[in-house]
Amino acid sequence: MSDRTVGSTEPTARTRERTLSVTTLAGEFHAPSLSDFFPPALLFEGTPFELDRLMLIRLIMSAVLIVVMMLAFRNPRLVPRGLQNVAETALVFVKEQISDEILGKETGRKFLPLIATIFFSVLFLNFSGIIPGLNISSNARVGFPLVLALIAYVAFNYVGIKKYGFFTYMRASVVVPNVPPALHVLLIPIEFVSTFILRPFTLTVRLMANMLAGHIMLVLFFSATWFFLFDAVSWMKVFSPFSLIAGLGFTLFELLVIFLQAYVFALLTAVYISLAQHADSH
Repeated sequence: MSDRTVGSTEPTARTRERTLSVTTLAGEFHAPSLSDFFPPALLFEGTPFELDRLMLIRLIMSAVLIVVMMLAFRNPRLVPRGLQNVAETALVFVKEQISDEILGKETGRKFLPLIATIFFSVLFLNFSGIIPGLNISSNARVGFPLVLALIAYVAFNYVGIKKYGFFTYMRASVVVPNVPPALHVLLIPIEFVSTFILRPFTLTVRLMANMLAGHIMLVLFFSATWFFLFDAVSWMKVFSPFSLIAGLGFTLFELLVIFLQAYVFALLTAVYISLAQHADSH
């Protein structure tokens, strides 16, 4: 996303429209807003294939994920080394700590490709948020989190419908057994909303909101550092080390969030598949 300058011949009269980026946000303290997550088109403007900065970052990180996996497993060794060792360790983590742990070995093996794809997609797209020059996670905008949530939604409902049939699955999902009949009037709508509406909604919002909030915090810390150091009056410069340290500390915290969001999204997908498989034991 490029900067645009509108102004007169006097430099002091210029106003700058800047991107939400910890590396380009300088010269003035610019409070981030949601409009920064919807930058102007860079390619194919006005067409169905229009690409802005966030879409390009999404494509770049997807390509990086594909290349990393291809390089890791192009010549697999019995005793892994280097990149293969890292990739296998991550894949074993997803298999043992998510798929097998939640679904069991047999079912977990069947759904490992789906769960691993979700885990690594979220992980790599989140990671762009702390890479200099990219500085934003495309998961901070609702599109891709919504797509992943819909994939998980289709997957767990497919599992339940295939095992029980549509009507039996629906009844088992929303009817709580062993409760007084009068309570069904209250419980059935609650269970329906919880199972078929809130699950994809919470998957989407949890990922998007965490990455959006984390990015805004990083921008605030680092843009404040620049402001205190280069643009503020002299006595305010003493605050720049504190905002810089806070920014670096929050970057480390964001690394944890990046991993946790990938783990939680993949874990909940496995949990929902398991619940659909055992819908009759509500």
